[in-house]
Amino acid sequence: MTHLRVVPLVAGECLNLRALTERGAAWRVQTYPAGFALLLHPTHGPVLFDTGYSARVVASMRRWPGVLYGLLTPVRLDARQTAAAQLARLGFAADEVREIIVSHLHADHVGGLRDFGAAQFSLDAGTYTALRHLRGVAAIRKAFMPELLPWDFGARLRPMEFLPAPAGLSPFAVAADVFGDGSAYAVQVPGHAPGMIALIVRTSAGAGLDGDGAGLTLLASDAAWSVRALREGLEVHPLARVVFDDAAAERRSAAHLREWLLDHPRARVIVSHDAPEGENG
Repeated sequence: MTHLRVVPLVAGECLNLRALTERGAAWRVQTYPAGFALLLHPTHGPVLFDTGYSARVVASMRRWPGVLYGLLTPVRLDARQTAAAQLARLGFAADEVREIIVSHLHADHVGGLRDFGAAQFSLDAGTYTALRHLRGVAAIRKAFMPELLPWDFGARLRPMEFLPAPAGLSPFAVAADVFGDGSAYAVQVPGHAPGMIALIVRTSAGAGLDGDGAGLTLLASDAAWSVRALREGLEVHPLARVVFDDAAAERRSAAHLREWLLDHPRARVIVSHDAPEGENG
């Protein structure tokens, strides 16, 4: 049974008020990592799930209207932290990455796409459809910086095919078998952003979707600001929901992920802006 190795990585960080990301928390500035992941597939090789920030994001935030994004969520990035730089240290050239799975199109998830000229982009087609025509302030309001996308993004886009989900992915009715071998399933978790997806990855050969979650990893993207918030259903401050694409859908998506985790308590959880859980075997 095909399984993957998941390597959590971080490309920069943003600053935000903790009280906004966790209702009832202190009103103090906190740093949040811009997480992404390297997936090592036995035949597809190195595959990325998002890319984190890049120098292009920082540069865009110094110009209008990107400065508005930077005022809302200031960014800190060391050049050694970019996805391309980290992969190089791990022994992978940028052109070895032939596929990047894009959870959604916010700047902290697509900042490094232009560094990987040989990659196709796998995502829910609705993600790009909802944003592709936006420019200027209208785009920034959706946390979208179109200049971060490669000029040929549309041609390199590979829309995911969502089909009835296999047993063990309930309450998700549909899922996309990303590699066609059952090693990773994308599930739809819109709300924070249009068309956002999460991944459920098999990291052990014997792991079953209908088991207790051992040998599975949930890459939940921005479905929550922390692992604890996702597992326990902690709410963000109401002000934070103003910037969500669809606040009601965001609540439903988080509830679906939490329900899946209750059925798979030993699954490892990784969210983009928190330290990853340890592996549970």
